[in-house]
Amino acid sequence: MEPVSQPDPDLLIDFNAVTIRRSGRTLVGPVTWQVELDERWVVLGPNGAGKTSLLRMAAAEMHPTAGTANLLGEVLGKVAVTELRPRIGLSSAAVAARVPADEKVADLVVSAGYAVLGRWREKYERVDTERALDMLESLGAEHLADRTYGTLSEGERKRVLIARALMTDPELLLLDEPAAGLDLGGREELVERLGDLAGDPDAPAMVLVTHHVEEIPPGFTHGLLLREGEVVSQGLLADVLTAENLSAAFRQSIALDQVDGRWFARRARRSGKHRHR
Repeated sequence: MEPVSQPDPDLLIDFNAVTIRRSGRTLVGPVTWQVELDERWVVLGPNGAGKTSLLRMAAAEMHPTAGTANLLGEVLGKVAVTELRPRIGLSSAAVAARVPADEKVADLVVSAGYAVLGRWREKYERVDTERALDMLESLGAEHLADRTYGTLSEGERKRVLIARALMTDPELLLLDEPAAGLDLGGREELVERLGDLAGDPDAPAMVLVTHHVEEIPPGFTHGLLLREGEVVSQGLLADVLTAENLSAAFRQSIALDQVDGRWFARRARRSGKHRHR
């Protein structure tokens, strides 16, 4: 019998041929993917590509149907998820939907230490409340501390939820479409804040899921491009984000530009002879 290989502690995510199937349908896979300590990843692809399912597995919320998923040096399925989840920061629409509208922002952030939504009888030390304010400040949201969640704009909610995700000093930060639903100003402010976070050497490894290359912050290093649950390309972001790869993933001709460290994509203009008259 061959010895069972041990998870590599330097790999925060180590997925080997993972597949997720539900109701006879393959949502993801097979995907082999590794994320190291200091990397900042973008997971990109069209609707139905499997991005959120893959992220939920990285958050220890889903188990693979086949393949091996190692998280933070542990084998998913052989370790209690309650041990993993405090080490993983997650900001997603699913989390946002569970936040009570009357929850005070400072309480929403500090309560991440107990992995609860809706502060009740937990007791926090002064160091906890100070850290919560520091996390809000890092996202430009310290002035919101005494507001209630229900009174915040969509952009303010996004920044507060990321501050909450950072509260436990996670080793891995997962962001599921953080700019979804934002207007241009809100998106640009969030992208700038995330770019600052990506450039911080003390920040955790990051994985950001998006549909749009315009939402990729400066400082992100790697990319994983999916189509129908399978990998189109992965590796260094500059190698993955090409017009050819995007065209293959989105099944149409895409033109791609890069300006001042940001990416911009559009449908490629057809030549005159192919235009409708």
